[in-house]
Amino acid sequence: MTSEHLSRINGFLAAFARRQAARTVRLPGGFAAYDDAFAHSRGNNQVVIEGAVDPEALPAVAEEALGHLPHRLVSVLDDETARACAGPLVRAGYTHTAYLVMLHTGPVPARADAQEVGLDALRGPLTTRWRGILPDVDDEVVRHLVDRREARLRGADDVRFIGSRAEDGEVASWADLYLDPAAGTAQIEDLMTSQAHFGRGHADAVVATALSLAADEGCDTRFLTADATDWPRHWYERRGFRVIGHSHAFERD
Repeated sequence: MTSEHLSRINGFLAAFARRQAARTVRLPGGFAAYDDAFAHSRGNNQVVIEGAVDPEALPAVAEEALGHLPHRLVSVLDDETARACAGPLVRAGYTHTAYLVMLHTGPVPARADAQEVGLDALRGPLTTRWRGILPDVDDEVVRHLVDRREARLRGADDVRFIGSRAEDGEVASWADLYLDPAAGTAQIEDLMTSQAHFGRGHADAVVATALSLAADEGCDTRFLTADATDWPRHWYERRGFRVIGHSHAFERD
């Protein structure tokens, strides 16, 4: 069952990147996804490798596809393929980050005090949070990182932004929920909490609500990805997620 879930997840991730893109170009082993409206967002302008590829040729393929941008991102979905490509890409100056693919296998929690929110409600908290994470970037970069959620609306059959509000009504924590009920797949992505509201249970409310909504839509493959070296993976494990595989990102400025 693990391999079935992982295959379904990798297909979902590739389809999401392709669907949210403004345009795509077929490449050996995958495709390049572009969106000039969000040129500073690596996730919207990247190479996605979803099949067999020549590892030694991949750096040149990525350079041809992304050479007009100030950054490079190559996402490799298959673990074995990524490990074969790691040497050539690292020698070409890329930094390698492994991400855990985590499947929710615990009991589905009851829906908590979080709800669907609109982009307008998220813009203020998102802007503040990104300025805290990237204090040295200019306003255009922050705007692209905030507004790129508009493109995500076309990435899956059903895309929702889930938020938990503070007492003053401001969205304190939020995440994306991508649903493909026909395939039984749902992804929770980009969970964030405003610094002013850390430690108050808002992220728990968002995740519980997202899981409950996904289950209500018949999605039995409920997953997220987490940095293999960062602490949130343990937070997710305590909430019923377990590691079933890896995906990989290779980045270069």
